[in-house]
Amino acid sequence: MRDSQPYGTYAPTGLVARIAARTGRLSYGSWGGRRLSLFLRRIAISLLRGQPLDVERYGARMRLYPYNNNCEKKVLFTPQFFDPEERELLRAKLAPGCTFLDIGANIGAYALFVAAFAGPRARILAIEPQPDVFQRLAYNIAQNPFGTVKALACAVADKAGELTLFVDPRNRGESSLKIVGTNEGAQIRVPAVTLLDLARSEGFAAIDAMKLDVEGAEDLILEPFLREAPATLHPRVLILENGTDQWQIDLPALLEQHGYRLIRKTRLNLIFERAS
Repeated sequence: MRDSQPYGTYAPTGLVARIAARTGRLSYGSWGGRRLSLFLRRIAISLLRGQPLDVERYGARMRLYPYNNNCEKKVLFTPQFFDPEERELLRAKLAPGCTFLDIGANIGAYALFVAAFAGPRARILAIEPQPDVFQRLAYNIAQNPFGTVKALACAVADKAGELTLFVDPRNRGESSLKIVGTNEGAQIRVPAVTLLDLARSEGFAAIDAMKLDVEGAEDLILEPFLREAPATLHPRVLILENGTDQWQIDLPALLEQHGYRLIRKTRLNLIFERAS
């Protein structure tokens, strides 16, 4: 259900506010800090009783529902633990006015992060196929003055049309066009487009960076795109969720054939950069 309450209605208060402040200061490299953050997070979530929280994270306003979505839990309570190397790299590699695609955008943690520093000439596209998660994404975009983020409610796949999305009700961020790792009993039909058609419909001449987090379907999206798209459209920087065990092809080798090199392997992602 769409929440029409104005931003600030669910501002953190009391013990929940103190927990969010405490977990947000814990050391990223500390094992004990991670354990403590999980313990305190469980307490705060029980106190919330199903309500969201309105907070500022990564330079953007967001309304977060920390229940069946690990992304929202991380962004709310431990934003410093959520892909810090990836964010540092994007800030270093992207110039003002860049073009950035966030495929599998969830509630906008990457798209809004880039929007906060990329300036008014940037073009940022956030793609999310799950209707209720898309509503949260759209709400978060609307709470910020950037004006550079466009959200699309669709999946990106190897073919256009209507496809089955397998939804994991325990963690909405693990929903996928592949069954692997998801609840096979929860399925919805969603519209899908190819990456090349998406780029063409948006009129992109070039793509500076792209984050692709689609739970093992990264190969389905990239193989036809790399084969059919002109090299000028190939993103300069690619952040891919590491789905090596789920990919049907050797995606890193394919990327290497197209001029990419692996520049960093983080806890969850592979980061590639294409030679100029």
